[in-house]
Order: sequence, then C-alpha cells, then structure tokens
Amino acid sequence: MPASQPRSRARDRNNVLNRAEFLSLNQPLKGNQESRSSGRKQSSQAGAAGAQNNSAKERRQSQQLPEEDCMQLNPSFKGIAFNSLLAIDICMSKRLGVCANRASSWGGARSMINLLGITGHGIPWIAGTLICLVKSSTLAGQEVLMNLLLALLLDIMIVAGLQKLAKRKGPYDINPGLLDYLTMDTYAFPAGHASRAAMLSKFFLNHLVLAIPLRILLVLWALCVGFSRVMIGRHHVTDVLSGFVFGYLQFRLVELIWMSSNTCQMLISIW
Repeated sequence: MPASQPRSRARDRNNVLNRAEFLSLNQPLKGNQESRSSGRKQSSQAGAAGAQNNSAKERRQSQQLPEEDCMQLNPSFKGIAFNSLLAIDICMSKRLGVCANRASSWGGARSMINLLGITGHGIPWIAGTLICLVKSSTLAGQEVLMNLLLALLLDIMIVAGLQKLAKRKGPYDINPGLLDYLTMDTYAFPAGHASRAAMLSKFFLNHLVLAIPLRILLVLWALCVGFSRVMIGRHHVTDVLSGFVFGYLQFRLVELIWMSSNTCQMLISIW
C-alpha cells in the first residue's frame, strides 16, 4: 500500500491532462462559470427588454396608422359591398357579351349589332347636324340645330375626359374601331354611345313634336344602342347605366346654357 501511493502520485504528476494549461478544458473554473451564467442572464434580460420595446413600438405604430391602412387590414361593409357589386357587374357583362367574337353564341349577329351601335356614334350625328344646318332656312330650326351641335360636342369632350380619368377596360379584350379613336372613345367607363343616345332622345323629346309611337321608338332606340355595346363586349353593364345618367346630365347642362336665336345667327354668320 505505501508503495502504491507514490506510484499513483507519480502517475498524476506525469499525466498531461493534470497540467494547469489543460485544467480549463476538463474542469472549468468557477469564475468562468459565474461569468458565463451572468452573461446568459444579462442576454436573456436584454432579449426580454428588446421584445417589450418592439411590442411597444408596434402598438404605437398601429395607433398611428392612417385610416386607409386600417381599412385594408379590416375592410368595412362599404368596401365589401363595392367589391361584391363589381364582381357581379363583371360576371353579368361577360355573360351578356354574346356577340363579343365570332365564336360566341350570337357571333353571327355581331355585324348587325355593330351597325346598331354606329347609329349612336358621334361622327355621323355631327355630320348630319352640319348638313341639316346648312340646308335649314328657318330661325327656329337653326336655333335647335346649333344647340344640338353644341350638345354633341360637349358629349364628346365630357365622355373623353371621364374615360381618361377612369381608364377602365372593357370585359373583353376588344380594340376600339377607327370611329372610336376619332371621338376619343377608347375606354369603357362611361359608355359614350349610351350617353349620346340618352342625350339625343331626351333632346328630341323636348324640342320636337312627335307622335306617341315615335316617342316610344326613340326611347327603345336609346336603350338598344346602349346595351348593344354590352353584347359586343365593349362595355360593362354599369358603364352603360352610367352613360345614360351622364347623357341626361348633359341634356340638363345644354338646357341651362341654351343659345338664343340671335347668338345662333351670329355664330352662323361668322362661320
């Protein structure tokens, strides 16, 4: 036993792992352990404090968010209703576009529907009004024709301006025709043919003496012209309905700025 103890001590002294430079690998010092534990505690405390600060900042930002962002995150009843009506409008317009192309269910009647739409175009009406104005010899006729020409020009400018502002495309990818480019009728909202047909029918009903069958036919013509644009896939249903409304408002505007006979005669003499 006494001989074995010196041998074990010699082995411990000769063991490389018992040296001072290797003690930290096998048995870390208490100071290092305490420093590491304190560092971990500080880092955890700092992380908790940072999380609290971030949550507080998010709360402040959510309180400072504008009303528009809040509406996007939590849409209101008005937004949901508007999107639903827009979806219904697009679905109905696509189903009613029975003449949108040759492969549609009524593709064979596309040319006839296009011809009906031309009757509500601005260029033929302006040209016809100018011809009638040249051939007219009565003061009353010239007064009505001059105001009709003013109404047609106003219709083209107002509809073109509104379409440039809205820039709404039609339900089908259909390129405008040559006459549409001449009158700047290149977008869908509002429908220029519908506004013109409504304005003309109201104008003739007020300033021409017509029999009851002709008055009924005039209203039916305006309705057919408007909805023919939906059938060929050029406009939505709401585009046509809004066109009717704008056409009536244009008629009221012309009635407010109605040119007298003397003003018409002066303009004709200058022309």
